Amino acid sequence: MKKLNRKFTVAPMLDWTDKHCRYFHRLLTRQAILYTEMVTTGAILHGDRDRHLGFNAAEHPVALQLGGSEPQEMAECARIAEGYGYDEVNINVGCPSERVQKGAFGACLMAEPELIAECVSAMQAAVRIPVTVKNRIGIDEQDEEAGLSRFVSTVADAGCCTFIVHARKAWLKGLSPKENREIPPLRYERVYQLKQEFPSLEIIINGGITTLEQCQQHLQHVDGVMVGREAYHNPWLLAQVDAQIYGGETVFHDRKAALEALLPYVQAQLDAGAPLNHLSRHLLGLFQGMPGARGWRRLISENAHKPEAGIHLLRQAAAKIA
Repeated sequence: MKKLNRKFTVAPMLDWTDKHCRYFHRLLTRQAILYTEMVTTGAILHGDRDRHLGFNAAEHPVALQLGGSEPQEMAECARIAEGYGYDEVNINVGCPSERVQKGAFGACLMAEPELIAECVSAMQAAVRIPVTVKNRIGIDEQDEEAGLSRFVSTVADAGCCTFIVHARKAWLKGLSPKENREIPPLRYERVYQLKQEFPSLEIIINGGITTLEQCQQHLQHVDGVMVGREAYHNPWLLAQVDAQIYGGETVFHDRKAALEALLPYVQAQLDAGAPLNHLSRHLLGLFQGMPGARGWRRLISENAHKPEAGIHLLRQAAAKIA
């Protein structure tokens, strides 16, 4: 089994980290592990498989995040994902949305560590790629100390070696998914403590991380960091990851050069029938913080949906940047 270096990972984000987004992110960082949006077992087993699982070979290393809770279905989906070439399959035990709860997966499974252990066991028997878990520190009134330790211990005993821990509780009743990302307090120290409790496990911390300086601080206590919304809204952050986190080479020193490098991919997707706005929406934050960034965003937002919109629009918008 190939060992993945998860020092820095980009979080799975529904409606955001699609294949176009991941291709763009991979241009900026050669090293970070990228995660798909959550895909449910039902979508894979009964839906358009290529649409849900297809990706560009340039995206490696890339992990599929899977939503489900039936061990044999999870194992079959892991097997299919391995066939598509994914480097890892991650089980979603962190999403608090009602739709996810009705499907009996996501954060509500924090209350069922034995079931997640069954899933891990079945999946690992079916594939040779790593099976990992992304979870919260607890749900609702669950004890953040004993409950989290029991969850991790039970699932680790089934063979899971990597836990990505969002350092907040999830409140399944009364808070929206957005509020669940902001209102429950962040408890980074609980994740640090988890690493001390289980030193042989790979513990990755997630939640509210916005700078590479914060990442460096967390890496003194845990094995890796996962960044979500900041990586999407301010993707240029990723251009510094290879040098600052991995000690490697920076791919791009100039944002316009990164944009130019992306344009052949954009043109190929347009030629295949994709509308420009399906791709350009992931680029809106590229020039964040620079003079002219508002003009860049506005020109794209107001025009990318038009049938005639092409890469000339992106170049025209980039000219707004000082």
